[in-house]
Amino acid sequence: METTEDHNPMAHFQQWFYEVEKAHPEDEVNAMILSTIGLDGFPKNRIVLLKRFTWEGFVFFTNYYSEKGKAIAKDNRVSCSFNWTASKREVLITGKAEKIPENLSEGYFESRPEGSKLSAWVSHQSDVISSRKVLEDRLKKYKTKFKNKIIPKPKYWGGYIIKPETIEFILHSEKIKFKHRTKYRLLSNYCWSKNIQIIID
Repeated sequence: METTEDHNPMAHFQQWFYEVEKAHPEDEVNAMILSTIGLDGFPKNRIVLLKRFTWEGFVFFTNYYSEKGKAIAKDNRVSCSFNWTASKREVLITGKAEKIPENLSEGYFESRPEGSKLSAWVSHQSDVISSRKVLEDRLKKYKTKFKNKIIPKPKYWGGYIIKPETIEFILHSEKIKFKHRTKYRLLSNYCWSKNIQIIID
């Protein structure tokens, strides 16, 4: 795919995101690897889904009491990455995660299908359960509780925004083995520096 670059990294990300989505609609383009510093001091990786991005950063939703939620509460420095293999592109991001306003989490929750809303109540992420029946019983309980009612958002569920401090775009050459790397860094005046490197593999 042909590509151009923008000095604003969020515009650069937007362009790449939609180009990949258009070229490879079969791929889950919004799947990203989120890395946190675990409570044990070691990095922890998991796949989450990017639900929106703005000029401020990258938004995902989760249970605040999950392992990643607890890790962010203790140390909100995170990294995330997108590996768009079919397009030969990668995006690497470092920054800090912050909870988004409650009304924005509620607005997104209201847009979710009923099954997804119920699962937010049923699934206590990272908790160990004795059997599948525990989840099935919880599901029955909440189906009965919210029958013919609006399902509210649990207090422990909501969104985070990753406010980036560095964003790195890597384009792998299709013909010869080199990488075109563009790295943006947020400066103290809230402008972005931009550095371009060609790396021979």
